[in-house]
Amino acid sequence: MQTATHFRLEIKDNLAFVTLNRPDRKNPLTFESYAELRDFFRGLVYRPDEVQAVIISGAGGNFCSGGDVFEIIEPLTKMDMKGLLTFTRMTGDLVKAIRACPQPVIAAVDGICVGAGAIIAMASDLRFATPAAKCAFLFTRVGLAGCDMGACAILPRLIGQGRAAELLYSGRSMTAQEGRDWGFWNELVEAETLPARAEEHARQLMAGPRFAHMMTKTMLNQEWSMSVDQAIEAEAQAQAICMQTEDFRRAFNAFAARTKPDFVGR
Repeated sequence: MQTATHFRLEIKDNLAFVTLNRPDRKNPLTFESYAELRDFFRGLVYRPDEVQAVIISGAGGNFCSGGDVFEIIEPLTKMDMKGLLTFTRMTGDLVKAIRACPQPVIAAVDGICVGAGAIIAMASDLRFATPAAKCAFLFTRVGLAGCDMGACAILPRLIGQGRAAELLYSGRSMTAQEGRDWGFWNELVEAETLPARAEEHARQLMAGPRFAHMMTKTMLNQEWSMSVDQAIEAEAQAQAICMQTEDFRRAFNAFAARTKPDFVGR
């Protein structure tokens, strides 16, 4: 069983629960937690059966307050360009790892979700939040550009160019209702039901054709850089691969027998 040092990790019935666990500071990230999260998500590529979905959340009624002011921000003010670039590439690698792992990743967000926390939510495949969720890409408020960890590429695709530009320039908090109306949050649920709702949805995905879900996630990411014709051809190849799976045959047999298919993920 894998353990983690800089966040709480539990794997229960093939569902991984990642909890950012510094509630006294609203769960800020450190150099070490960035690296450990990156390595965890990278490793999921090799564990598609052991870990079939991931829920990431925060302890104590908040999701994540971004990079720790004294453990990250202050040291960054004293680094040379080489050290800074090493750090910014590492943070970007966390987003790449979340997007590249074959498992669906669900962010369950309550309270503060800002800076790198907002980025982690953005990079996840699905996002559930409470009405108290306050999400801000506040990089300009600390003198940095809004183009952090892929925000200028990913956020406009989720909520539109104009809305993303306004949030990234201003650094203001997006209200939970704005996020739901704009398509950032998939669903708003009350705080007391958030963990159960996120787990319910994760297990619904796990009970489905997991290989096909992996293919869907892959194509959602890869088709950003394709022309429409290239995307159509790539999807033709992806679907032909899925048509060779046992899950596809099981779905047909279940339909013919008027029963519910029992998918096995291959």
